[in-house]
Amino acid sequence: MPMLNKDMTLCISLSARPSNNGTRFHNFLYEALDLNWIYKAFAPTDLGQAIAGVRGLGIRGCAISMPYKEDVIALVDRMDPSATAIDSVNTIVNDDGVLTAYNTDYSAIAQLIERNALDPASSVMLRGSGGMAKATAAAFRDAGFANVTIVARNEEAGRGLAGLYGFAWMPDAGDSTADILVNVTPIGMAGGTDEHALSFTEEAIAAASVVFDVVALPAETPLVMAGRAAGKTVISGAEVATLQALEQFVLYTGIRPSAEQVEAAEEFMRSSRA
Repeated sequence: MPMLNKDMTLCISLSARPSNNGTRFHNFLYEALDLNWIYKAFAPTDLGQAIAGVRGLGIRGCAISMPYKEDVIALVDRMDPSATAIDSVNTIVNDDGVLTAYNTDYSAIAQLIERNALDPASSVMLRGSGGMAKATAAAFRDAGFANVTIVARNEEAGRGLAGLYGFAWMPDAGDSTADILVNVTPIGMAGGTDEHALSFTEEAIAAASVVFDVVALPAETPLVMAGRAAGKTVISGAEVATLQALEQFVLYTGIRPSAEQVEAAEEFMRSSRA
């Protein structure tokens, strides 16, 4: 990484619980491509002031994580169709003070559904109702999945998300099972009150064929570990993080790294436990 200097381009991420995932991924590629750029993660105390700082300081790019994916919509100038379609933002690009919002979560989920050859005839139980859940639900809907149940304690948000895509809703999974289990809540996330909890019961995991946890930190969440132990097909949040971060990198820099460079950046990112 080059020494800090006045001409260096800055990109940041905003999250309630920042990790080193994006920081390591982006900075590795900056160095590999000899770019005079740097990436830093922040936990904002005031989202409005943070976005004003992006605009006022000429920060090139800003990744948006939970719980800000919907709240940030009112703070940008333009919405790319990728964000407008699901009313959720995970990426902001600053072009001379004009902030355009995108969503690369959707494309990451869609790619993983395709890569793992998930069967659209399968039943899906998706836990969560926030911005990332919208992106995930939209990706499953667009991949041809119709038998999807949204599990969310917040009835208004849960019913709203289910109705948006023609899915079912229930407040609690209880004893329910499905072929594909998808966690899009902070359950299992490092640093949270539920970091050691399972987002689905052991019985549901045993009955499923696929376990998908969107939580990226840690890479091996309780759900991911339980899914592996049960011999299920497992899709991790670390995979989501890599794919969506790659598309962010391209939006920020205009450069698409080689597959080898992305693989090396992903390995470097996963070597961090913080």
